[in-house]
Amino acid sequence: MILKPTHPQHTHTHTHTHTPSSSPRRHLSQWRAEMEWSLESVREMVAGGMQSVRECEICAFAIAMCVLLLFMWYCYRVGREHGTRKHGSLLEEQNGFAFCQSSECFRCTSAGESLNQRLYHSLQEYAKRYTWSGMGRVHKGVRDQGRYLNSRPTIQRPEVFFLPDLHSAPFFSREVQRHDVELLEQSFPALLAEFESIYHQPPARSGSSLPPGWKANSTPRGQWWTYYLVNQGTPLVLNVRRCPRAWRVLGQLRTFIANNVFGNACFSVLTPGALITEHYGPTNVRLRCHLGLRVPPSCELVVGGEPQCWSEGSCLLFDDSFLHRAFHDGNPEDGPRVVFMVDLWHPNVAAAERQALDYIFTPGRLEDREGK
Repeated sequence: MILKPTHPQHTHTHTHTHTPSSSPRRHLSQWRAEMEWSLESVREMVAGGMQSVRECEICAFAIAMCVLLLFMWYCYRVGREHGTRKHGSLLEEQNGFAFCQSSECFRCTSAGESLNQRLYHSLQEYAKRYTWSGMGRVHKGVRDQGRYLNSRPTIQRPEVFFLPDLHSAPFFSREVQRHDVELLEQSFPALLAEFESIYHQPPARSGSSLPPGWKANSTPRGQWWTYYLVNQGTPLVLNVRRCPRAWRVLGQLRTFIANNVFGNACFSVLTPGALITEHYGPTNVRLRCHLGLRVPPSCELVVGGEPQCWSEGSCLLFDDSFLHRAFHDGNPEDGPRVVFMVDLWHPNVAAAERQALDYIFTPGRLEDREGK
């Protein structure tokens, strides 16, 4: 006997599976952990940003300091160049102690191997353009210039260029350049009057004791002033305009060294008590001529150990490649010693050699080559 259930049986049993969710405490812990991580990240980001800002501030400060230092250096250089490096006609408008620092000044350029090479290149250019004829001594001098300059006795040692086999003596007779000497001496009244006109002008600017166009030179004592018409082969235009008679005399000289860095013409003044210390000129190819305009007692020129005195209205010829000095030991009431100075060719430098030396030592030629 089979008993049947009174209630129907379900053939499918539904099992309800309950996945327990995280408890509230676990949720809170996880949230706190996430918040702590987020805050730490924010703190790190903020700290990194602040560090970056600090580093940027340091960099910016360093850059600003560098810019400031560069600006101060630039102002110093500009001011120094404006105050001391005056060329051409600008030099005459800047009085006071404007000592030469020009790269074009051969008195300020050491005669080293670089200069020797430039001299040789310039001589080759001249020979290709013109001729080698008559260039024996010039070629010999340029080729062995370093040896000549270093082996010269201390009594005669030109600073830049030495021409070998040239007669040397501290002083020369006026007869060796008779035409030019006589012309200068005949022009004595005109040159003296022109000196007076430029010397007694009022100072060029406030704070200066010098009239326009005058330059003060370095001396251990006293004052040495020069008024250049031609400075190292370059005419000073404004000074020339103030001295038309002196300029006319220069144009009439046969042996004046023009358009050559070894050529100068100026009025030179020594005040009482002044001393020009011993020094050498740049070359032996020239004779320096002094025409005495005002010569008080106790003034003397010593060349190669030989003393000579100027006299008013007369020329004194000497080779300034010899060691020389000048002084004025007179009293203040004696007034200044004044000469008109011009550079003339040495009488034993031939015409062909003068032409070649004018080409080689044209103002700016050797500097232009150096800058290429």
